[in-house]
Amino acid sequence: MDNTFSGAGFSGPGLPSAYFSPATSSFADFVRATAPELLPARRVPAGELDVPHGTTIVAVAFAGGVLIAGDRRATSGNLIASRDIEKVHVTDEYSAVGIAGTAGLAVEMVRLYAVELAHYEKIEGVSLSLDGKTNKLAGMVKANLEMAMAGLAVVPLFVGYDLEAEDAKHAGRIVSYDAAGGRYEEHAGYASVGSGSLFAKSSLKKLYDPDADVDAAVRTALEALYDAADDDTASGGPDMVRRIFPNVITITAEDGAVVLPAERTGAVAEAVVAGRAERNHHRPV
Repeated sequence: MDNTFSGAGFSGPGLPSAYFSPATSSFADFVRATAPELLPARRVPAGELDVPHGTTIVAVAFAGGVLIAGDRRATSGNLIASRDIEKVHVTDEYSAVGIAGTAGLAVEMVRLYAVELAHYEKIEGVSLSLDGKTNKLAGMVKANLEMAMAGLAVVPLFVGYDLEAEDAKHAGRIVSYDAAGGRYEEHAGYASVGSGSLFAKSSLKKLYDPDADVDAAVRTALEALYDAADDDTASGGPDMVRRIFPNVITITAEDGAVVLPAERTGAVAEAVVAGRAERNHHRPV
């Protein structure tokens, strides 16, 4: 393999001079300048594609932190494309992102976003502020607008713990976006995106407790996802046969962003299903 390059400011074996330039701390800007064809937003499809879509994500703030959870189903038209897709991802020590919309592009975007945050920290020596993180994600969503206009929209939901907040008990923050990159702070303490968001948000509105601990918040999130799956065919509920349960990430000052083990989310999901079965059993016929 020939690693010899030639051009302005560089000649000889190794990497091009652009790789050693401190011009930007943005990894996405670096890729845009050196290899723009690698960016998700540059790969506009020809014609109409039937691709998998992720569905429902919920976020819940609790006393001392915030969490994000997602169901596991991806759909392609009227078919189930995947039963165990992961829609919530840790993006750095104190943030996480859930993805709804075109699954392939969404996963690619959130991975690039995580690299972007790590790249900035390595170049600048400090982490982005929480507002900086949310604005950076808004820019990436906006850069995908051409794909969204082609029907391949990506709509993320961001959660983070604000280390600079005056009130540590309420330092968990939730930010939602639209397909054009609009950024919206959610002050109610909960939010949802995806096809089942209408039903999930209605559930959260009734169950949300700002003073709840993390265990109660996890139960609230899984109750909301159950309600979404109950009325939205694109959202998947707990799969007791295959042992597939929602993914949950919690973020606190003490532990940072933590992916809850499947055993824990499974136990909560089973309790939710058992509770619903008990109520239906006592319903008058």
